[in-house]
Amino acid sequence: MGLRQFEQRLERLVEGVFARTFRSGLEPVEVARRLTRDMDLSRVTGVRGKVAPNHFTVSVSPTDLASFDTYAQALTRELAEAVREHARDEGYAFVGPVHVELEADDALGPGQFQVASAMVEAPGGAPVGSLLLSDGRRLEVGEDPVTIGRLPDCEIVLSDPNVSRRHAEIRRRGNDFVVVDLDSTNGTRVNGVGVRERRLSDGDRITLGATEIQFEAS
Repeated sequence: MGLRQFEQRLERLVEGVFARTFRSGLEPVEVARRLTRDMDLSRVTGVRGKVAPNHFTVSVSPTDLASFDTYAQALTRELAEAVREHARDEGYAFVGPVHVELEADDALGPGQFQVASAMVEAPGGAPVGSLLLSDGRRLEVGEDPVTIGRLPDCEIVLSDPNVSRRHAEIRRRGNDFVVVDLDSTNGTRVNGVGVRERRLSDGDRITLGATEIQFEAS
């Protein structure tokens, strides 16, 4: 991916409302660029291919941390999304969920920051996937299957009338995740193709009725 396209993608992910917030000189795009650079420099080759850091601590000045306190959760969420997108572009895998946290460092002045990255396994060392819903929520998929449907006892409850009461499940199978259609009326599609059961890859789009859910291998 060219440098200009890379910058545009990061700007789309981390700018927006933050552009009006950071008056101290701290640039979210520079932070995101540093996270992805750490991924490139620290990646290793394992049995699952190229594995990159998934846990990042961003140290900033106490002044900067206080200035965007009300936006901190949204910022770390967008930075984590930048990390996932870069991993998808480069074909990197993770050993656990992506996590970005902010902390104050008295040695740093306004506009300065430092990044520490690490590879942190999920509990038990098992792979973890996540489902990104259309409203921006993200649900982790672990040991227990995630059922999707209209019934209140489903893990993901959809009001879509084209979705069956118990429509589909996302299950972990070994080191993989699969989507299984539960004999739904209107079927389940992955990337536009109807499936009864299918192994999921990072970025796959699962469609149930008129609802789309994205699978992320992180």
